[in-house]
Amino acid sequence: MMTETEFNRLVDETLARIEQAIEDSGADIDYETSAGILTLDFPDGSKIVINRQSANQELWVAARAGGFHFRWMDGAWRNTRDGSQLIPSLARWVSEQAGMPVNFD
Repeated sequence: MMTETEFNRLVDETLARIEQAIEDSGADIDYETSAGILTLDFPDGSKIVINRQSANQELWVAARAGGFHFRWMDGAWRNTRDGSQLIPSLARWVSEQAGMPVNFD
């Protein structure tokens, strides 16, 4: 288990990376971060919400594809169900909801 400071630093870095990827993509996606929650708003009215869960040391994602929990393991945010990584999964969900490819690399 990492310290709360380490967890918060990783979350902040991850949210900043996601915001930058959205900004760089040129896609028509609005985003706002407030109280550790990053909300992505899409032109069709759908949303993706990425939420810091400090007690569990997880990032929770709510997307049209469903709800997912990610925990920091082996140097990446990994889905607690299937071990898939946050960034590639999020890129797929954002691209689907945006109706255009959005690259997070």
